[in-house]
Amino acid sequence: MKTILVTLPVEERHKKILEAAGEDCRFHYCAMQEATKELIAEADVILGCVPAGNIQASERLGLLQLYSAGADPYIAPGVLHENTVLCNATGCYGKAVGEHAFAMVLTLQKNLHRYRDAQRRHCWTDFGQVCSLADCTVLIVGLGDIGLHFARLCKAMGAHTVGVKRRPGPCPEGVDELVLSAELDSVLPQADVVASFLPGTGDTRALYTAERFAAMKKTAVFVNCGRGSAVESRVLCDALKSGQIAAAGIDVCEIEPLPEESPLWELENLLLTPHISGNFHLQDVLEKNVRLAAENLAAFLAGKELKNVVDFETGYKK
Repeated sequence: MKTILVTLPVEERHKKILEAAGEDCRFHYCAMQEATKELIAEADVILGCVPAGNIQASERLGLLQLYSAGADPYIAPGVLHENTVLCNATGCYGKAVGEHAFAMVLTLQKNLHRYRDAQRRHCWTDFGQVCSLADCTVLIVGLGDIGLHFARLCKAMGAHTVGVKRRPGPCPEGVDELVLSAELDSVLPQADVVASFLPGTGDTRALYTAERFAAMKKTAVFVNCGRGSAVESRVLCDALKSGQIAAAGIDVCEIEPLPEESPLWELENLLLTPHISGNFHLQDVLEKNVRLAAENLAAFLAGKELKNVVDFETGYKK
């Protein structure tokens, strides 16, 4: 009998779905923080995320199905045994994170964050001109499920959308132009909005350099709902304080939680949320994760092909 460790925050109805997919298996449910080395060592399958340091390359673990799209802590050498299959949750977060990033863009373009700050000061003031997304060129860096959802929201508002991908391919619905990652520098100066949805890999670390912020329009809005490692806090802070860009909205930081002494807290032209856009605050995220986990569990037990298998070289799904 195989042991299935589940760290998804499931309800009773979700347990029935998972247990139907893993008939005759033994299930153990706990929170991620409660997944000890001992519990992990007994698991044949893990559905959810666990502390990477507790896995210790368990030889017994056949499948780790994450509830995150990012897999960077788990692809580090020595974390997983070579026979463990790692799958991520790509496809579960498009609506949640895409809408969060979209809301950030509109908030910043319409100065709503500044009006909220003024409200707290009991200050009746006018912050002047705003802009319309319908008149903008929006650059989407990272055109996976989240990036595509965001692009389609922007397109529906009338924006011109430009997607950046690693590999060539057909231009997807909702994207007007498609360019490769190597062409990023050529399209940055055209963008009114730069939205980043990149995973944390060696190639994406510190991608947004001071030179790249300098190449952007001074009226540009930068949004990052991918990985905080894509931009150093110091570089982003300098770009915002110097006026190299107009504003930024970030759901992720280089260091999390953001240190109390960080100057980012004080910037009026920065909208900051604490890495919650891809959490389970939207019920849709949990429902999709449970369905994916059930499908992959059933496929694994039957020796069939799995969805969202992660490539350890790139950190993306294959």
